[in-house]
Amino acid sequence: EILCKVILSIDHYNIFSSIYFLTVMSIDRYLVVLATVRSKRMPHRTYRAARIVSLCIWILVTIIVLPFIIFANVYTDDLEIKSCGLNFPKPERFWFKASRIYTLILGFAIPVSTICILYTMMLYKLRNMHLNSNARALDKAKKKVTIMVFIVLAVFLFCWTPFHLATIVALTTDLPQTTMVIGISYFITSLSYANSCLNPFLYAFLDDSFRKSFRKLLECRTS
Repeated sequence: EILCKVILSIDHYNIFSSIYFLTVMSIDRYLVVLATVRSKRMPHRTYRAARIVSLCIWILVTIIVLPFIIFANVYTDDLEIKSCGLNFPKPERFWFKASRIYTLILGFAIPVSTICILYTMMLYKLRNMHLNSNARALDKAKKKVTIMVFIVLAVFLFCWTPFHLATIVALTTDLPQTTMVIGISYFITSLSYANSCLNPFLYAFLDDSFRKSFRKLLECRTS
């Protein structure tokens, strides 16, 4: 039972932590752009502040995931087969729908809406800065980091949007469990998990220092 709770908590940490870290990264990018446009420094943007913010995100995600940890349990189905899953009280259908809506709102709708608003405002600021000859241009490194965050966000949306769209379909329609529907469901779930596999490569290969070191390593091997 403990292992079941651990597995399902890791599963839901994966759902919520990625998007909340991306949201905070987007907030950081917006504040950097805003500070650059206004020609101001950001003295509070330190490694210590980053660690504190990261800790706060993990605490927030833990609070969000807590209900799933509570309901995670080993249960026996009608065929006397033991399974690890979310064992909701009756009426189970109501609690199942509530959990999907909870995940959809807190794990997608609110953070993605926040990110979209931030990037819209950021593009507006950049456009105005480009038109204003008195405004100082963004540093090249800051542009690259902003682009990196945008690419990571785009990959996240590509991997997770089908999952949350499937949630909406599951809540609003009663699809028959055909082989094709089950197959699509497995594919969508696999695609969402693939995001966690892709992130390390994205962060690595979008970083200049990593690319240079990797290129040197390949040159050493070929020589």
